[in-house]
Amino acid sequence: MDLSNARWRKSSRSNAAGGACVEVADGRPDVVAVRDSKDPAGPVLAFAPDAWRAFVTQVAPR
Repeated sequence: MDLSNARWRKSSRSNAAGGACVEVADGRPDVVAVRDSKDPAGPVLAFAPDAWRAFVTQVAPR
């Protein structure tokens, strides 16, 4: 998966002081890519868009 042109954004719930941040790549209709912001050259997790949406729905504050 080529993510060289991906636009990464940090979670709005990221803890800037502690550095515990995840980033999500925007602009890919076929996959949602997630990485650790402290290790941008490190591994990337890839999810099907439906699976990512289900995950976010389950963990979102209510």
